Amino acid sequence: MSEKQHHIHLVPGDVGEYVLLPGDPGRAEVIAAHFDNPKHIATNREYVTYTGYLDGVKVSVTSTGIGCPSAAIAMEELVRVGAKTFIRVGTSGSIQPGTKGGELAIVSGAIRDEGTSSHYMPIEFPAVADLEVVQALRSAAIAKNVPYRVGISQSKDSFYGEVEPEHSGVSTRLLERWRAWEIGGAICSEMEASTLFVLASMLRVRAGGVMVMHGEGELGSLEPLIETAVLAIRELIKGDQNA
Repeated sequence: MSEKQHHIHLVPGDVGEYVLLPGDPGRAEVIAAHFDNPKHIATNREYVTYTGYLDGVKVSVTSTGIGCPSAAIAMEELVRVGAKTFIRVGTSGSIQPGTKGGELAIVSGAIRDEGTSSHYMPIEFPAVADLEVVQALRSAAIAKNVPYRVGISQSKDSFYGEVEPEHSGVSTRLLERWRAWEIGGAICSEMEASTLFVLASMLRVRAGGVMVMHGEGELGSLEPLIETAVLAIRELIKGDQNA
């Protein structure tokens, strides 16, 4: 498929097989600064793409905007132009008491508390990250000496449904469900992972996610998050070359 993709405005050859997916378009350039010879490729709507190299291999970063619908569009179109491995890189709310601000959440699976993924697979189908991506992120966090947790995320459709549930007409339901996620051991709450994981399974590509969590204390710099994600891509490249 050689035509320019409708939303991301990319064609085959514009991106590498390894792509980092922040939500914020402003973070695409910041992440790309960690690549060798990064170049801006395209900007359209919330989708900003840079491509460069890590260890001689072409890699890219594409912002997705906020939420599952726009993230799904990005992944579908990126796969059409050649991307095969994805890491969602972003921020999240913490769920477990005692989480320190700045801890990383390496997402192994996601609660499908959103509507987009149901347009792809029945709700009984699990949203699970690729094991190789999870392992690479964990190894990278250890190497960077960044505090982390591996676990389940809640992917939701409403930011303020999490942070200000009392203003919702279904506040009792939201609070009850939040308590359920806490009891179940979920570690963070964000807005994209579940759909990306379901889509990746369908499209036969790899996907994982790493989030920096808002918890007790200051969130701090995003640099440890970005460095961990970039090192994980390096480890995946090395593993794929040695396979």
